[in-house]
Amino acid sequence: MVDYGVGNLGSIRNMFRADDNVAEISADPAKIEQATHLVLPGVGSFGHGMRQLKSSGLVDVVTAKARSGTPLLGICLGAQLLMEGSEEAGESGLGLIPGRVVRFRFPPASRFRVPHVGWADVEPKGPLFRSWVTEPSRFYFVHSYHIVCKLEHHVAATSVYSSAFVAAVEKGSMIGVQFHPEKSHRFGRNLLRRFALLK
Repeated sequence: MVDYGVGNLGSIRNMFRADDNVAEISADPAKIEQATHLVLPGVGSFGHGMRQLKSSGLVDVVTAKARSGTPLLGICLGAQLLMEGSEEAGESGLGLIPGRVVRFRFPPASRFRVPHVGWADVEPKGPLFRSWVTEPSRFYFVHSYHIVCKLEHHVAATSVYSSAFVAAVEKGSMIGVQFHPEKSHRFGRNLLRRFALLK
């Protein structure tokens, strides 16, 4: 798990370890270079997250590992950072998946509020996500912004909050999830278990 000062690392590590998977938290580029799988967690704003990642000196090793085919899982803000950028900040993202991050917007009289907080059904779309989520599943979301992919085949899953939005993205062995698997009980544990088995 990539430690760049943003994210709920302990809870994610505990969920991996519950299935006897070796899970380490590190900010050391050399250790990250040797990892068989990478998790890029994150909470908070896009701009702060990218600045933290840059100041940690981990951008190059994370992008190189992802492009080499090392399985990478971005969680919440970590999923958004995989994209090209966000309207939340002037910072560019990692650019690993084409697309941007935009804010939820609703009319003033709408019953829908920002941020979107709570449980929601997730519908698998992409081949990798469909192979992981094989039963009706609900995941826990906390977010004000959501991903818009440039290419439809990078949409791994969708959910609905007033209208459909991208709940997960995938490209090769990279996957990003807008929800929090570490807060999603058995559904999240199953997803992390499948990720750990990804070659």
